[in-house]
Amino acid sequence: MSISIEKNSGVAFLPFPEMDGILKDELKERFSFSMENAVSYGELLYIPDYNAKNSDGTFKVPYFCRSAMLEPFILKFDSIGEAAVELKKIQRSWASCSSTCFRRSALIQEKLPYINFKPKTFPVKLPASEIGLFCLLDKNMMIASAKTSSPLPAGKISFIEDHENPPSRAYLKIQESLSVADSIFGCGLPSDSSRCFEAGACPGGWTYVLVNLGAKVFAVDRSELVPSLMKNPLVEFLAHDAFTLKPESLGEFDWVFSDVICYPERLLEWIKMWLESGKTKKMICTIKMQGKTDWNLISKFEEIPDSKVVHLNYNKHELTFIHCQKD
Repeated sequence: MSISIEKNSGVAFLPFPEMDGILKDELKERFSFSMENAVSYGELLYIPDYNAKNSDGTFKVPYFCRSAMLEPFILKFDSIGEAAVELKKIQRSWASCSSTCFRRSALIQEKLPYINFKPKTFPVKLPASEIGLFCLLDKNMMIASAKTSSPLPAGKISFIEDHENPPSRAYLKIQESLSVADSIFGCGLPSDSSRCFEAGACPGGWTYVLVNLGAKVFAVDRSELVPSLMKNPLVEFLAHDAFTLKPESLGEFDWVFSDVICYPERLLEWIKMWLESGKTKKMICTIKMQGKTDWNLISKFEEIPDSKVVHLNYNKHELTFIHCQKD
C-alpha cells in the first residue's frame, strides 16, 4: 500500500467522557442537524455533511464536544514510522483519540514530538495554539485533522489532585474555569490584590482555591464553610441567600463566582443584575441543567458581551459561563 492522504468533508466531534448521547442531542436540538449520515469511530462522531457555521464562516462546535476535527482527512500508510512522518510534515503537535489498535496508536504517538499528557499543577498557563487530533480506524488507516477546536491534547486537561486539604472536589472545577478564562480573555487570575464574591460558597471548594491565590473572599451561603476557612483571615462569611443580595449594598468586586444549584433563568437574571450594576467586570458561574436543556436560554448567556459559555472537563451535565470585561 502506498501512502495517501484524502481530504474529507464535514467535521468529526470527540465528546467529553460519557457525554456522547448529550452531544448527539445538542447537535439535533441546538443545531437542528440530522444524524442520518453520522459515522461513529469509537467515541469519535464523524458527520460528513455537517455545515453549521458561525457568521465568520467557522464551524459551530457543540459545547459537549471536547475537540473537533475541523478539516478531517484520511491517511493511509504501511508502517508506524510512515504515519508519524506524514503527520509531522503537516504540523508539529498531535494527540490520539483512537479507540482501536491502541498499541499501534501509542507507538505512533511516541514517534511524534513530545506532548505532556500528565496532570497539571495549578495555576497553569494553557497552550495557545491548536493541537492536531488523529484516530486510527485500522492498523493502516486513520482519520485526522491538524485544525481542531481545542489547544489541549484531545481537548483534555486534568489537575494534580489534593485529597487532604480542599473541602470538596469542586476546587478542580474552579481551577479549570480560571485557567480557561485566562486562556480565552487574558484576564489573569485572582491575586492578593483581588476582592472576590462567592455565592453559595459552602463547603468552600471554590473559596479554598481563591484564598490560596491570595485573594480576599466574601463568601455567602445559608450554611457555614469548613472550620479552616471560617478561621481564615482572607474570608468574610455571611449566612444569607446570596441571590437576594443587591450589588449596590455589597460594593465592588474584582470577581464574582457562583456554583449554586438553581434554575438557569434565575442565574441569567442574577448575572445581568451584577453586570448592569457595574460592580464587577469578571464572573464565573456554573449553569446547572435541570431537565431538558433550553438551548435558546443558553444562547442568551452567550449573547452577553465579553462572555463565553463552555463545557469543562470537570463539568458534568452543566455548563460554565465566563465573563471578562476589559478594563
